[in-house]
Amino acid sequence: MSYDWLYTQPLHFAEHPLEDLLGTEVASAQGQDYDYETRDGSTRVEVLEFRRRTRGAGVTIYPLGLRRGATLALRGSVEGLPTIRLAIDGPGALDNYQLTNARAYDAGIGVFVADRSAGWGLGSHAFVAGGLGRIRSDLGDGRRYFAEGGGGLNSGPFGLQLAVKFAWNRLSDPIEHRFFTIPVTLRAMVSF
Repeated sequence: MSYDWLYTQPLHFAEHPLEDLLGTEVASAQGQDYDYETRDGSTRVEVLEFRRRTRGAGVTIYPLGLRRGATLALRGSVEGLPTIRLAIDGPGALDNYQLTNARAYDAGIGVFVADRSAGWGLGSHAFVAGGLGRIRSDLGDGRRYFAEGGGGLNSGPFGLQLAVKFAWNRLSDPIEHRFFTIPVTLRAMVSF
């Protein structure tokens, strides 16, 4: 079982979700009161909020056990997605965008390589995993695909893990759009 602290980095934010939402190319605005604008200058976008820090929790099951060497892992997790609030000024149907109270419910499969020590000795592990998830938010529901990797240390039943997840998120409201998130996660773990 784990409790997760996530710090999310956006990736290609101008392309996804901004270009998806506006239907045209968007560029970063330098030295302006707004953050992005369309290439023709007709629409301006101000990022009112992009909350990077979220939390989550998860459960990992090792059907073949976890002691030394490689083993299969099944992981389920719930994690918060960043709050994204945008003000849009220009022609078009959208004048704002608010992704709030968004949670991802993920299920994945991966390979863990561990070197656990008996008793309270110091052990380590590394992993790679991939999977899919569902998104629930005030804006609407969606889906996502992800790949994750990381590693950590453990002593007895307690451990710490550092992981990075590349997630491709897709929502259908207000119009079909996608966005990447890259949460860097610190996990506190307890094993049974």
